[in-house]
Amino acid sequence: MDKKRRRFFMRLFVLILMVAAIVFTLYSSLTKEKREVIQVGDIAPDFELVDMNGRTHKLSEYRGQGVFLNFWGTWCKPCEREFPIMEKYYQGYKNEGVQVLAVNIAEPDYTVNKYIEQKGLTFPVLIDRYRSVMGAYNIKPLPTTILINSEGKIEKIITGEMTDESILSYMKQIMPK
Repeated sequence: MDKKRRRFFMRLFVLILMVAAIVFTLYSSLTKEKREVIQVGDIAPDFELVDMNGRTHKLSEYRGQGVFLNFWGTWCKPCEREFPIMEKYYQGYKNEGVQVLAVNIAEPDYTVNKYIEQKGLTFPVLIDRYRSVMGAYNIKPLPTTILINSEGKIEKIITGEMTDESILSYMKQIMPK
């Protein structure tokens, strides 16, 4: 009788643990903050990040200009192919009110600085150390580029590699009128 009783209590204990785990999982899922997905036409979420020269950049400070917001990583081959093209058109359009902000996803300063020097990039390169901006913009694949117009609204979300022609077209699209 004692053996049966112990088995009963063991099974009861395991059942209680399983029910508690299920209740916890359901509670966590239902109370978890739902992250809003950004869409074309939305006001771009503001952020503040520091560039590789120690200068702070706040997205809202670029109001009145078009912003070519590019999320990238040094290991990303499509990003590597895009940068010379972005640099070329940045030089041509920065005085026309189009700014490029390249947001690196949490890589070490040394790695990013070395990459910038090798590629000869002159536009601001920011590091999202805690992936907070990446989260706010729901960035999944790299590269992803967000086109932001002079009013601060999202014009287009581009995932994947862009061509020379498309980068030129996108910069023209966000040029202030």
